[in-house]
Amino acid sequence: MYTIAIITVAAIVVLSIFFHYVPFVLWLSAKVSGVQISLLQLFLMRIRNVPPHSIVQAMIEAHKAGLSDISRDALEAHYLAGGHVAKVVHALVSASKANIELSFQMATAIDLAGRDVFEAVQMSVNPKVIDTPHVTAVAKDGIQLIAIARVTVRANIKRLVGGAGEDTVLARVGEGIVSSIGSAESHKAVLENPDSISKLVLKTGLDAGTAFEILSIDIADIDIGKNIGAALQIDQANADKNIAQAKAEERRAMAVALEQEMKAKAQEARAAVIQAEADVPKAMAEAFRSGNLGIMDYYRMKNIQADTAMRDNIAKE
Repeated sequence: MYTIAIITVAAIVVLSIFFHYVPFVLWLSAKVSGVQISLLQLFLMRIRNVPPHSIVQAMIEAHKAGLSDISRDALEAHYLAGGHVAKVVHALVSASKANIELSFQMATAIDLAGRDVFEAVQMSVNPKVIDTPHVTAVAKDGIQLIAIARVTVRANIKRLVGGAGEDTVLARVGEGIVSSIGSAESHKAVLENPDSISKLVLKTGLDAGTAFEILSIDIADIDIGKNIGAALQIDQANADKNIAQAKAEERRAMAVALEQEMKAKAQEARAAVIQAEADVPKAMAEAFRSGNLGIMDYYRMKNIQADTAMRDNIAKE
């Protein structure tokens, strides 16, 4: 009894290992679906660490959709390269049903580039609407406008590899809105005809070099912001006032410096006069000794000084 149990367990283990490496049920499912694949190939997939279920399911889906150019080796190679086999096959089937030209090589290249190829095909059939963030611009009259645009884009399959993404499209649309509002003579003209922004932006070919094709740009909302022109004028007036005050302060400082210099020169002149007056008695004494000045000359000089002092006092009164 014990031996039978051991044999049973061993048989179960052997069968489990066998059916793991040789998925007979999966092979039978492929045969019923019309997909030609052998048990040896399924066994070798296990050895190469390729999930047979993913490859067989992709082959069955492609065969049922009429895609006969997808081989097992190509699917295995794409899986080993790090690609998403199921998404690639889903995208090829969707593109085939929608009459979109998409080859297996292009689909795998898009998938390996990091883009969702199935989502790209869906976006080609059903365009996507992207809302831009708030775009702020100023018209020529100085009034600020805040706009929000809705951009309808469709994926361009041929430019998905190497093409710019949604962020680039939004940045270009925002740049176009700023340029359009900035070229308007008045903010009122923009508010009256917001579609003029869309027409001007669409003419610039914003989708060049991107992975998308812009179908339409619609202004969803536009609001009035600040009076930037008035604010700039106020700032300029304050700056001019500060400059004028600085220049006036500079002139006042120069005047004060000049006044101090003149006072210093006047003090020097007074000091020179005082020094000269101090030297007068010495000079007179020397003139008396040398005989150049007589006593009568001295008295006449004193009379003149007294007369001058009297005239000064009369003039003060």
